[in-house]
Amino acid sequence: MKFTERSIDPVARTRLLEQGSEPRWADLYARRGIQDTAQVDYGLQGLPHFSRLKDIERASQRVKAAIEAQALIVVIADYDCDGATACAVMMRGLAKLGAKLAFVVPDRFIHGYGLSPGLVDLAHEQHRPQLLITVDQGVSSVAGVARAKQLGIEVIVTDHHLPGAELPAAYAILNPNQPGCGFAGLALAGVGVAFYLVLAVRAALRLAQPSRVPMDDLLPLVALGTVADIVPLDHPNRILVAQGLARLRKQHAPAGLLALLEVSGKSAADLTTRDLGFSVGPRINAAGRLRNIRTGIECLLEDDPQRARELARELDTINRERRGIEQSMRTQAMDALDLQEPLPACVVMWQDDWHEGVVGLIASRLKERAFRPAFALAPARQSPEPDTWRGSGRSIPGLHLRDALDWVDRNYPGVLIRFGGHAMAAGVSIASGQLERFASAIDQAVTALCDPAALHEELLHDGPLQSDWLNLESLIALEQAIWGQGFAEPMFAQPVEVLEQSVLKSAHLRLRLRLEFSALELKSEPLSAIWFGRTELLPPRCQIAFQAYAEEYQGMRRIGLHIRAMTPFDTGCAAA
Repeated sequence: MKFTERSIDPVARTRLLEQGSEPRWADLYARRGIQDTAQVDYGLQGLPHFSRLKDIERASQRVKAAIEAQALIVVIADYDCDGATACAVMMRGLAKLGAKLAFVVPDRFIHGYGLSPGLVDLAHEQHRPQLLITVDQGVSSVAGVARAKQLGIEVIVTDHHLPGAELPAAYAILNPNQPGCGFAGLALAGVGVAFYLVLAVRAALRLAQPSRVPMDDLLPLVALGTVADIVPLDHPNRILVAQGLARLRKQHAPAGLLALLEVSGKSAADLTTRDLGFSVGPRINAAGRLRNIRTGIECLLEDDPQRARELARELDTINRERRGIEQSMRTQAMDALDLQEPLPACVVMWQDDWHEGVVGLIASRLKERAFRPAFALAPARQSPEPDTWRGSGRSIPGLHLRDALDWVDRNYPGVLIRFGGHAMAAGVSIASGQLERFASAIDQAVTALCDPAALHEELLHDGPLQSDWLNLESLIALEQAIWGQGFAEPMFAQPVEVLEQSVLKSAHLRLRLRLEFSALELKSEPLSAIWFGRTELLPPRCQIAFQAYAEEYQGMRRIGLHIRAMTPFDTGCAAA
């Protein structure tokens, strides 16, 4: 692993200082492409107007007509946290505007991904709707939309995934990634697109209903779905996340979301983007991975605190089960990975006894360990299509994963039954007889599309942690700022003197160390540190990459470090 310090744009840094930024914050922002303090102003006035979304006028007028006619609108959700929060936003927001609503969710194991013809039939049998609205899916559902039209049902698609060569013949499609959309280049999650449709419908109804209906209570849901889906936190997304977090910290959020914080052991007042992504989001995702996401959606829609706690505890139990399944699969995958020499350009693994709901997590672990694009696949045991495997892929910077799958589909027709996704994550369905062929084809695709240099892991950091950060007030401010995909949480790198170290629970390395500053005679006070997942001891003096936190320890706050990587001090580049 190579340690590389992020470069600072000196012109941007000067401008930020002139506009009033503290020097240490100006450094961090200038390393992340911020040119002006307006880009770190997270007021709602900075959001782009919904009118820039292609088809938004047509979609909002159709929903307005359905509300006025009291026609049933059925929301078709997706089975991850983004889809669950998008469904909750649509249901809560349109209900405030007087809509008559129901929702239907696909079963991952039966219906697969998207608005399938079978899911349309299910919605028709259960509800006899006149209008379907998809959330976080639908842009690839050509057959499903065609089936809806056969039944006389109109469909509005709200999605953010990359479209295929053919768009479905929906009444309207809201997707910032579709051709001709004024939101092109912006990174809204599915929940963000859903939120924008609610705002547009409210504006359409306001012509005949002047009183304002507040929608700011939806922002905590938007923040959760945006962070959990790991979409790039561009400026609009940082605004949505910042506004949602601000309300969550004051407990101005749905009862189900507050109950999820409670079972996660997280304090609302101190909530961070990391908490949303690593503690709250996985509990909703677990329902979609192992059972049915309906439980997660019901939790987010629940207003009764007692019932919300019951649902949150159920989600927590499912998540614990998911952890056990994942641990077993991860051990198998890592053991198999260690036997692969040399590594292919793309790691592909499958096993008969793997759980298809957890393969995305295994792909993430493989990608992190090998620093290669990775796919993990498992049998689709409940699929109506016989002998089908379903898989998830995760990518690295420098490779657009859906483009790689498109390359496979064009050059090896018949290998993929279906596929979809975006730059960093994608899903596939493959016939069992095509697994070896897929592994070869996707390896060729990555080789053709990815610069070989991208396959060598590089850790970007922000230089050494300056001594003026080493106080609780500063670290709390650092931790509670808006960080995430594409706007990385600060990572520091500098020499340390290791004072004590021991292995915790046979799994993690616990240390006490001193940070060394610019001159060797300047060192910090002894600090606690932990390296999760590492048991090999460090040399007495080395260089580490780390993040600094104000940690809770035995009821007290203290400074703590989470170590992410280490290099021998004398080389500065060779991985340990």
